[in-house]
Amino acid sequence: MMGASSTEKTTTNNPLEQFVLLAKTAKGAAALELVKQAIETPGVNVFGELLDMPNIKELENGPHAAYWNTLNLFAYGTYKQYLENKDKLLELTPTQKKKLQHLTIVTLATKSKCIPYSVLLEELDIKNVRDLEDLIIEAIYADIINGKLDQRNSQLEVDFAGLGRDVRPGDAGIVAGTLSAWGQACDSILACIEQQVAKANLEKQKATHHKDKIQQDIANIKKALAAQAGGGGVQEADMAGGGTGAGSSESGREALPVPPDAKKKQQKAKGIRGSGTSNLIDDSMN
Repeated sequence: MMGASSTEKTTTNNPLEQFVLLAKTAKGAAALELVKQAIETPGVNVFGELLDMPNIKELENGPHAAYWNTLNLFAYGTYKQYLENKDKLLELTPTQKKKLQHLTIVTLATKSKCIPYSVLLEELDIKNVRDLEDLIIEAIYADIINGKLDQRNSQLEVDFAGLGRDVRPGDAGIVAGTLSAWGQACDSILACIEQQVAKANLEKQKATHHKDKIQQDIANIKKALAAQAGGGGVQEADMAGGGTGAGSSESGREALPVPPDAKKKQQKAKGIRGSGTSNLIDDSMN
């Protein structure tokens, strides 16, 4: 039971795996039937591993080369190539035909993100736009491609392909070159980002230093103002204290009581001054 579950899991993750396993022992008619099932089964869209199996490779130069050629076409070719080489290939069933047409759309999507209907009609050998749009919609729902139909401009706009096709052995160098160029572009972008980060950190440090300096200046100004306010208060207090003392002294003198003897002397003195003045006036009149 555990072995069956493991097999089901492997098959689910890689639909081609079951055919690769069977190809290890398949010979003769079994190998031919295996090829037909592989190109017919939904979800099996890559075939490179199967082509590499020794029992399948034996078909390439034998009397059953059409099976090898057809499997090779599904791995790397297009529907238009099928039409041009029918005499060397198997007759396709409707299911196989539709799968190859879907794979052809994937190939076209790797070359252009906007594929005109005219190109698709020619490559897929479809006579009217309605049938073409139905085929594209099926490919989108099957996650073979992701995009939308632009009916106004009569084109298919592709966002990305939901699956990849096999790479021909001779194309490995091209793929490696493309990946290398992409890696260099990523390195350049990363270096630019690092420079921007360093510049941003430097600006942040400058701003922080400037902020600290302003805060220190504000603190110093506050201390100076507080010191000035304290000194002025002491001076005002001293001035107020001196004025009050003088007033108190003056009022104190006015409030001192005059002794009785001093009052009599003052009155006597006034009388003498008054008498003297009157005598002088009388003498002058005489």
